[in-house]
Amino acid sequence: MTANSAPPVIVSAAELMDELAGSRPPVLLDVRWQLGGPNLRSVYEAGHLPGAAYVDLDRELAGPPGAGGRHPLPQPEEFGAAMRRAGVSADAPVVVYDGGLGWAAARAWWLLRWTGHTDVRVLDGGLAAWTAAGGPVTADAVTVTEGDFKPNPGAMGLLDADAAASLARSGILLDARAGERYRGEVEPIDPVGGHIPGALSAPTTENVDADGKFLAADALRVRFAGLGAAGGAPVGVYCGSGVSGAHEVLALAVAGIPSALYAGSWSQWSADPARPVATGPDPQ
Repeated sequence: MTANSAPPVIVSAAELMDELAGSRPPVLLDVRWQLGGPNLRSVYEAGHLPGAAYVDLDRELAGPPGAGGRHPLPQPEEFGAAMRRAGVSADAPVVVYDGGLGWAAARAWWLLRWTGHTDVRVLDGGLAAWTAAGGPVTADAVTVTEGDFKPNPGAMGLLDADAAASLARSGILLDARAGERYRGEVEPIDPVGGHIPGALSAPTTENVDADGKFLAADALRVRFAGLGAAGGAPVGVYCGSGVSGAHEVLALAVAGIPSALYAGSWSQWSADPARPVATGPDPQ
């Protein structure tokens, strides 16, 4: 897929306002989330986009933590049921948003795309961009009409640990975490710091501006070209647990570059003492 043929994966607040007033308004999913904290349903109930359904990342966009990492992929049938409860149907567009960095929204986007939904976008800049543009927020309860979405996994690239290790040598494997975690200087969550040998440091925070909106597609292509991810070589992404990595996959999609996600990411990799760990600024 070229940059010119890539379907839209993000939508601006102004564009979303127009679409919500049109004849085919998208289904809205609110995926506000905080790492390690309680879910943000109460925050959602205090104010959300009109008509948006709340989706709990830890319970509905991930399976139980364990051998697959901190946020392993949910079982497709359970994910499908959650999406139907949220009003998602196969033939209706979906727009996902969160209240922060866009990571949680990107996780929902990736899962829906991976399981076969063809019209899913992330609100660029999230709730802050919406309110800054004058978009309304309401505390009214939302009555959702159940959707008919049935997941069919496989529409997006997915890596396991062995495939990620191989891609780090044969293609481009990007580490979306903060640079200090990649280098192994700090590790606040997982058993050990460092990175998958051969992976390149590419913090996903560098794909957005100060307002949390994605850089222009041309700027992202330049950035990824500098990492070697523009010459047709296969590209993979990982992060801590498959959440911020989905945001980097989304940034690559904005740039028109297909990529695969290692969903288990560092939380799975680092939990296996048999797997090698590289530290320092070099891929090794």
